[in-house]
Amino acid sequence: MPAEHPGVSPSERFYTVTQLAQELGVTARTIRFYEDRGLIIPRRAGTTRVYTHRDRARMILILRGKRLGFSLREIKEYLDLYDIDTTQIPQLRMLLKAVKIRIAQLEDQKIALEQALGDLREIERQASSALESPAPPRRKLAG
Repeated sequence: MPAEHPGVSPSERFYTVTQLAQELGVTARTIRFYEDRGLIIPRRAGTTRVYTHRDRARMILILRGKRLGFSLREIKEYLDLYDIDTTQIPQLRMLLKAVKIRIAQLEDQKIALEQALGDLREIERQASSALESPAPPRRKLAG
């Protein structure tokens, strides 16, 4: 839970790394990793990192992007575009292009996966059949 302050809107609340990690279901190390890569930039309260509602929203987008298979570079470009132009038009164009590319990649992977599964099922069928049928008689070697 973020630090509770009566009369403070959610967008003005702060999270510690532990609070943010727990809320997002990741480790503090994961958050620090994305911080080290420049994807989020927490504020400091003395020596303590504090994360804003904006940092939380960025982390949600980062985690979603990673889950969908986007690279950190692609995610950073997307987030940086939003910082430059809040109208979101360039961001949406870039997102649409990246999504179409990712869909094509996943469709190719799906075809390859279906082929591999078909091959494995055929090998499984052949191996099972060989195990169920009696073994051919062995020939004696002349000695």
